[in-house]
Amino acid sequence: MTLSSAVNGFLGAILGGLALGMAYGLIAVGYSLVFGILRLVNFAHGAIYALGAYGVFFLTSRGMGLLPALILAAPLSGLGAWAVEKWALAPLRRRGASGMAQLVTTVGVSFLVQNTLSAEAVFGSEKQVFPSLNAFGSVQVFGVTIQSSQIIMFLAAMGLLLALTWLVQGTRLGLAMRACAQNFRAARLVGIPVEAVVGLTFFLGGACAAIAGTLIGGYYQVISPTMGSLIGLKAFSAAVVGGIGVLHGAVAGGLVVGVGECLAAQYLGSNVRDPMAFVLLIAILLVRPRGLFGREGVEKV
Repeated sequence: MTLSSAVNGFLGAILGGLALGMAYGLIAVGYSLVFGILRLVNFAHGAIYALGAYGVFFLTSRGMGLLPALILAAPLSGLGAWAVEKWALAPLRRRGASGMAQLVTTVGVSFLVQNTLSAEAVFGSEKQVFPSLNAFGSVQVFGVTIQSSQIIMFLAAMGLLLALTWLVQGTRLGLAMRACAQNFRAARLVGIPVEAVVGLTFFLGGACAAIAGTLIGGYYQVISPTMGSLIGLKAFSAAVVGGIGVLHGAVAGGLVVGVGECLAAQYLGSNVRDPMAFVLLIAILLVRPRGLFGREGVEKV
């Protein structure tokens, strides 16, 4: 292997990891938003990610374009996440259920959604071919091949994450979300509709997961009912690596996981790609138990 090909391989892995990492960050944001307010890990989030991808698949298989299908499917997935909060988690909170009971409930919801998608009367358990995101082919930059799907993934995820950051940090809604994260009871006393804010937080996380499902599904051009299981755990690892509950930490963690797994696939083999997210998680938490940007006093469930 020449020096030039080695450099190109390294740069190609970095670019692929950045694109994939931004999509992971988009999913990880959903974990961080919910955890920031409820101190709860929503393990149904990966299933909502798969639900969004299948919503887009259903619409495109009936002749709708990829972008219009995504514009329709994303809010529907957001409503699915809102329904999880409204009908599964909120009743438990009102009855004083423990955080562990709520966590186990999200695991149950995840299996329910996954098995519904894999039912023969719905989509079946087989993998489905997803429309390609590589709409404009690829370009060569200094000998490195960059797919248009990678550019689309990076720019789309970056734009959405910036918009979400502005929403949380620069709007009255974001102020209400941050107030709820600080103190539920105080937020309710000053007139903030806490339950509505929590529901909207789930909605935003679900919509982001659907967009990420479309980006990753279009990148690999295949989806399956179980696609949310592994990707969901990777995104959760990204959220913890960055500091769960911290928005920019979720993005940073996504980039660390994405770049790490692409470099592992490049130099150690494709069978090392998936475990790398958890190797990085363990390694970083050994050095920084709160994650890269985690706040002191944040309790991880």
